[in-house]
Amino acid sequence: MTGPGTICVTGGAGYIGSHACLALAAQKRKAVVVDNLSTGSRDAVRWAPLAKLDLRQTEALTETLIRHGVDTVLHFAASAYVGESVSNPQKYYDNNVGGMLSLLTACAAAGVKTFVLSSSCATYGVPERVPITEATAQRPINPYGTTKLICEQMLKDIAGQTAMSYAILRYFNVAGADGSGTLRERHDPETHLIPLTLFAAAGQGPALRVFGGDYDTPDGSCIRDYVHVSDLVQGHLLALEHLRARGGNLTLNLGSGRGTSNLEIVGMVERILNRPVPVQIAPRRAGDPPALVADISRAKDVLGFVPRRSGLATIITDAARSFALEAAHAH
Repeated sequence: MTGPGTICVTGGAGYIGSHACLALAAQKRKAVVVDNLSTGSRDAVRWAPLAKLDLRQTEALTETLIRHGVDTVLHFAASAYVGESVSNPQKYYDNNVGGMLSLLTACAAAGVKTFVLSSSCATYGVPERVPITEATAQRPINPYGTTKLICEQMLKDIAGQTAMSYAILRYFNVAGADGSGTLRERHDPETHLIPLTLFAAAGQGPALRVFGGDYDTPDGSCIRDYVHVSDLVQGHLLALEHLRARGGNLTLNLGSGRGTSNLEIVGMVERILNRPVPVQIAPRRAGDPPALVADISRAKDVLGFVPRRSGLATIITDAARSFALEAAHAH
């Protein structure tokens, strides 16, 4: 097969995976989506054929990778709710770790050359200092973070035996939506702060519950690093170019490099929509660190990664537009 082969996007029916497919289509890259549609949306798979498969179906997965001539995998598929991982750890080990083992087995059998893993800042746990560099100790404090750390180690161990090059990308809080309004941020159930704040402002949901008002932060609410989904996807495409140019394996943080508190998000939504957001301060959640902010200097140096759309006003404006467009389509 001449030229680059097909890119397999696992979890391509999900929020980040579907944005990745949109970006690959804009670059005229050939892709195939593997998704079991347990949480993704069939209507978000528009730019590549869908192989409706569970990653743990190793034989069917291997056959799919070979049939489509896949040489690269972007692995987004995973269970990703911190709270649920605490209450149902078996599901997280089965899906995230079991799925990863099956996928790596299939990749080895199909001769896949390049692998990009969605990892998470949850692997760091409660960092001793922020911003967090890639050298920060990884001490996850919930099963979700632990499964992502195990997946990182599996990739390093198995890639070394199969001559596969890899990038491990540790995400901070991904938010926003494609600027054209083609896709939106959606999760079922919705647990992400920006969509919930927009729903509360529009009167489409209950008052916004902000978990913890007594953190040692300027306004008492916890601080997170929000990166626009389009910037995050751009980071994947840059990592892919780097690997294909034989630049060497990578482990990088992807974030905006800025911290924003929960209550700052409430204030920005109120300003942009010109509406009050009803807020209820709830007790802290177990496993929530006070502040998580990325040091992204390594991604900038190695990949030229620049988060151009990750200003809070842009993230919220894009998210609000995508919800408004969807509501208009629904009527």
